[in-house]
Amino acid sequence: MTTPEIKELLEAGVHLGHQRKKWNPKMQPYIYGDKDGTCIINLVKTSELLEKACTFLKEAAAQKKNIIFVGTKRHISEIVKDEAVRCGAFYINRRWLGGLLTNFDTIRQRLNRLRELEEMQETGTLAHTNKKELAVFNKELDKLQKTLGGIKNMRGKADILFVIDQQKEEIAIKEAIIIGLKISAVIDTNCDPQGIDYPIPGNDDSIRSVKLIIGAVADAIIEGHEGKVPDVHKSKNSYTKKLSNIQQPIKLVQEISVPSVPSAPIPSIPIGQESI
Repeated sequence: MTTPEIKELLEAGVHLGHQRKKWNPKMQPYIYGDKDGTCIINLVKTSELLEKACTFLKEAAAQKKNIIFVGTKRHISEIVKDEAVRCGAFYINRRWLGGLLTNFDTIRQRLNRLRELEEMQETGTLAHTNKKELAVFNKELDKLQKTLGGIKNMRGKADILFVIDQQKEEIAIKEAIIIGLKISAVIDTNCDPQGIDYPIPGNDDSIRSVKLIIGAVADAIIEGHEGKVPDVHKSKNSYTKKLSNIQQPIKLVQEISVPSVPSAPIPSIPIGQESI
């Protein structure tokens, strides 16, 4: 397993923290110093802790545990989704629903509703509904897909959270601590590392920084699966099997072949005997 070198972390801007006036004193062990009022993160510790977190997530993937990527910032939401899909993890990249971990029985009902709506859409059940009912249906489906689409095929409860920005995802981390989940998180200089089992100090605002770190984590999870990444985001509705068992209707009208009638030869009339 290979993790990014310090030079790569430096080029991606992982060392750039927040201004000193916004820093959290609990992040002091991970800060190298400050320059022009901006905190500089110690990349040596970042490299060590990133390798430690990747090793943990690799072992978790080998044990087939449910790992959820959490990153709801708008500019990194697509990165979170793409890397989670690539490594076979689940994700939340729009909005964290309160109680998603502590009240999972209620969330499971919404997941069942999401699968039901998707099945109705793909089987054409609502083909004959009026425009108003169809608009209500599409609105509900779109809302559920945005908030729960990344975990709709998750069997059982979550085991591990990988979080981008502890301060932004504070509710998710609090719920994970309550039920005793392991947490790995990218923490900037304004974050609180308390309660995080595998912290990764780094810039959580830069797209390049986040992409480098989350890419290394995804690679570690793929190694844990031994290259056989499970397609956890593939649709698993039963309507596909039902449709495959339906026989094709027998044609009641068959084509009638009409035999071609040979045309009679035209008799030749000798010259000079034409009728006047």
